[in-house]
Amino acid sequence: MTKLMAIQGGSGNEKEVAAFVVEQLQAAGCPAEAISFDRAHEKTPLPGNVGNLIVKLPGTLRGPRRLLMAHMDTVPVCIGSKPVQKTVKGRRIITSSDPATGLGADDRSGTAVVLATALEVLTRGLPHPPLTFFFAIQEEVGLWGARLVSPSALGKPKLAFNFDGGDADKLTIGATGGHRMDIEIEGIPSHAGVAPEKGVSALAIASLAIASLVEEGWHGLVTKSGKRGTSNVGVLNGGNATNVVAERASLKAEARGHDPAFRTRIVRAIEKAFHDAVRRVKSSDGQTGRVSISGQLDYEAFRLNHDEPCVVAAQEAVEAVGLSPRLDVSNGGLDANWMAGHGIPTVTLGCGQHDIHTTDEWLDLDAFEQACRIALRLATGS
Repeated sequence: MTKLMAIQGGSGNEKEVAAFVVEQLQAAGCPAEAISFDRAHEKTPLPGNVGNLIVKLPGTLRGPRRLLMAHMDTVPVCIGSKPVQKTVKGRRIITSSDPATGLGADDRSGTAVVLATALEVLTRGLPHPPLTFFFAIQEEVGLWGARLVSPSALGKPKLAFNFDGGDADKLTIGATGGHRMDIEIEGIPSHAGVAPEKGVSALAIASLAIASLVEEGWHGLVTKSGKRGTSNVGVLNGGNATNVVAERASLKAEARGHDPAFRTRIVRAIEKAFHDAVRRVKSSDGQTGRVSISGQLDYEAFRLNHDEPCVVAAQEAVEAVGLSPRLDVSNGGLDANWMAGHGIPTVTLGCGQHDIHTTDEWLDLDAFEQACRIALRLATGS
């Protein structure tokens, strides 16, 4: 596991991680014909160097195909991770040898859980139903591996389990939907000292729009008429010099919500704020700037029923290792969002990651080992 976390493998650069996984599988006797890569990386907005890694094993027992999955990429702060085991209120793996980097347990610990399960099945010759092990790419930048994978390439599994985040007793059965937006503002440049009144500042337009969203309750946590969602303007770039009225500004924003209709209301409110702001900023001769907004659904919300077979199986496996399962709904996106969109209901299980996407990230080794035992039960059906 520490070897996996130390491999360079940010989004779009997962090739070395995949190569390590394949090497381990082949050493354990996995047939070459069971291992394949798709071409998802050739369709992603971010250029990638490898596709999704898919391993399919025929069953030695009758039963529906089961899928275990995790994503291979990490966020940029985790590139260069130097994992170190340390005992602080329990057994932990941290990155104390390089405080400037995160650990990368999100989601290399999930990758390790799925890989360890496959290795156990192969080396011990354990009886099992048909199995698929799915190592996805580019989760952190839009769930692209899960979005672009073909359900038929996965063998059309009937029970699916994703390992990504939290303690081993946590079962995430639903998650929010997310809409991503790109906003381009075109102003009118002029000399900021000689004739500022002749210009239209793109940054002023952006500032007014964001301020309006905050003042009217459409930024951050959004609660309206009993509905709840979130929005964020997370990136703003614009201007070149203090003596030039800013000609352009580029922004990136998002809206999230479990209710698609309310999430659409948030998107419309963001669009309206920017169009209104354009009309408010005028040059001395009455000219205004322009704004163009494009967006796309990153992932749709989903919610699994408590009696969904994968949820029932996951609860039984958690209970079998002595834990009490906790059902959870996430306000972040998961690969499980797109798996549900493909018609493959997928429950997400924790494997010990904490404080993810930060330099304080750490891995609970006890929870990780519990997750490995749970995954093996899910793979073997016993």
